[in-house]
Amino acid sequence: MSEVQRKLAFEMLTQSLSAKGLKKTQDIMKLNGNLAELANNFKEYGTIVLQDEQSKGLKLIKALNAEQQSQAIVMNKKDGNNNLSEAYKDNIVLDYAGIPASKLDAAQKQLLMELIEEYVGNMRDGHAKIRMSEVFEHFDRTHFAWIGGATAESVYYYRVHSPVILIEFDHQRRVAPFRTTEPTRDHIHTVVRTPNGNDYGKDVLRQHYKQHAH
Repeated sequence: MSEVQRKLAFEMLTQSLSAKGLKKTQDIMKLNGNLAELANNFKEYGTIVLQDEQSKGLKLIKALNAEQQSQAIVMNKKDGNNNLSEAYKDNIVLDYAGIPASKLDAAQKQLLMELIEEYVGNMRDGHAKIRMSEVFEHFDRTHFAWIGGATAESVYYYRVHSPVILIEFDHQRRVAPFRTTEPTRDHIHTVVRTPNGNDYGKDVLRQHYKQHAH
């Protein structure tokens, strides 16, 4: 892009994201830029992202008792990529899995809410406030599912899923600067979507066109 185009692109991001969300986006871009330069300059390969999402998910699963963990943990072994709603999965509809928030105690519910806020807080404050009010309205129907281990060294996947929000966190196989056959903490993917359709405002646009067609 030209400098003018780049400036406009970042202004667009600024309108959509909070300060935290914008910094996180820029850090991810920097990390990808470093990866593109590979592989002789490892000093530059030092930007770390998505650590709060990683640690808050682990904190929640460790806060569950044995019976709750048995419901939340879908699989103990993680040997591949588990994200279900990444690119090319538009308007995917998923069944609920894991433990519902209705079966958590007050302290555990607070940890789940803080985990969701970590993702929603990447939006501009006004939008985030509205989104969190929607999350709260459907909170007891929010499910938390886990794949993998639950130690400080484990690789894992987790999903937070309710009628109004779908969050996925996934330690994936490394693709650069070299490929691995096993998932690694060095390669994290996350997804935040509105579940059960309407990706990219698809339903809203359809309704708009119908109204103008008549």
